[in-house]
Amino acid sequence: MTEPAEPAIDLDAYDFELPEQAIAQRALAERDAARLLRLDRKDGARIAGDHDWRVRDLPELLAPGDLLVVNTTRVLSARLRGQRHSGGAAEALLLGPDTAADGASEGAEGVADPEGAVGELGAEPARRYRALVKISGHLRVGIGFVFEGAAGRLGAEIVALGERGEVVLAFEPGPSPYALGEAPLPPYIRRPTRGPAATLRAEDIERYQTVYASAPGAVAAPTAGLHLTEDLFARLAERGVSRADVTLHVGIGTFRPLGEADLRTGRLHREHFVLPQATVEAVAAAHSRGGRVIAVGTTTTRVLESCADAEGGLRAGSGETDLFLRPGSPIRVVDGLLTNFHLPRSSLLLLVAAFIGREPLLNAYHQALAEGYRFYSYGDAMLIL
Repeated sequence: MTEPAEPAIDLDAYDFELPEQAIAQRALAERDAARLLRLDRKDGARIAGDHDWRVRDLPELLAPGDLLVVNTTRVLSARLRGQRHSGGAAEALLLGPDTAADGASEGAEGVADPEGAVGELGAEPARRYRALVKISGHLRVGIGFVFEGAAGRLGAEIVALGERGEVVLAFEPGPSPYALGEAPLPPYIRRPTRGPAATLRAEDIERYQTVYASAPGAVAAPTAGLHLTEDLFARLAERGVSRADVTLHVGIGTFRPLGEADLRTGRLHREHFVLPQATVEAVAAAHSRGGRVIAVGTTTTRVLESCADAEGGLRAGSGETDLFLRPGSPIRVVDGLLTNFHLPRSSLLLLVAAFIGREPLLNAYHQALAEGYRFYSYGDAMLIL
């Protein structure tokens, strides 16, 4: 049977004003201390409580038999800082090896050995990388750079220009560029160039990463998972809440604004995923015992729903997904969602609206702003059940 067409999306209806002071600039001292706004998925209404809920309260809010599914992607140290040969500051965000040019075997999101000359994925096959480069003036082939970091200095040159501002950087022999890199924080988290910058950047390497990250390949964190700790997982296990894993390597598309083509085609940027057979079995077991499947983040949701058939069955595998979940999209597998507060007019906001609708979601956001919740990557969280 053909499914009904999803309604057209007016992005203006998903806009809201966000004061700059509401954007969290640093992670909390304790990961699971983030505040937790609770919503009922049936009608989007806020669930009242007798105290200010925190992520560490999840064992009280979930039930025996429930299943948490997390995204095990590992964020690469993909941001480089340095100078142009001709003078002037330069920054680069590495998006992965230029595998089309060098014939390297492509891994997750095109990342082959992201961490070093010999790293988790084997020997580094390439010295050419796709990147976004920030300089004063126009980008052109032949511009040279020297990037600096903990592993020393490394020269590079623009050897090709691509679409949407991408370039190809060819690096001189030496350490992997990622060995010089910093955490690829989103642009709304600002770090000073002087003073305590080094301390903050060292902190970001640890905190802009989940405690269970194991599969290198992302250029942005699956932020809902940043709140979870090993102690919290142990308490959830005691409660009878189990855990399963997927992998989705978050790409640069997560930061790019939605365009007319995205809305017209109903598809998004492509991101590499892995859905293990063990997770397929864990989801089926949870549903068979009456438990709920709770996705930790929009990225986990994307994997599970990308691999679902019309009846909600899952098939293990790997590949790329361009699934665009938005109001009107069927949600076949995921029963609940733990997620952060997202940017206006973004695909992430639309995905959350697919669970509870536009008006309840924006009402919740307005309440969160009025009550001082912290927004975006290092911010607080929302639990929809």
